[in-house]
Amino acid sequence: MRFAIVESGGKQFRAVEGRTIEVDRLPVEAGKKFDLERVLLMADGDEVVVGTPTVSGIEVKVTVMDHIRGPKIDRFKYRPKKRIRVRGGHRQQYTLLMVDFIGKPGEKRKVEEPKVEKAAEVEVAEAEMKPKSEKQPKVKKEAAKSPAKKAPAKKESASKSSSKKSDSKKK
Repeated sequence: MRFAIVESGGKQFRAVEGRTIEVDRLPVEAGKKFDLERVLLMADGDEVVVGTPTVSGIEVKVTVMDHIRGPKIDRFKYRPKKRIRVRGGHRQQYTLLMVDFIGKPGEKRKVEEPKVEKAAEVEVAEAEMKPKSEKQPKVKKEAAKSPAKKAPAKKESASKSSSKKSDSKKK
């Protein structure tokens, strides 16, 4: 599996062939292809090439898949007893890049598929092969429902209080 450490927007990302990476928003339209120039490291199996500070002669070709937005971050400042409440937020914008090729210009290679996905497919196939007759369905017991109880009627307290008021006025 070939991967490279690339720099974009002052941050470093691990780019693996055939996978996507999220970088800060780039001024490139979706569907366009371009190269990432700053390659800091490239590894292919046991062979590792480290740059000082960049590796010359290695290119990372990417395709812009989409422009997405990250999670919203809420900010709230509060000072008790002073009526200060300041609410704000931020939502970062990202560009989703698909790494198409890592290597020397003009080099022809087939992109390797990650082995993790193949193992997941085998597990799914094995799960489908097992018979479902091993587990017996559970029988649910129906609970006998009693009729709903009515709430007791409210007493008229207003008539009593009005009579007390009228008694106090008479004295």
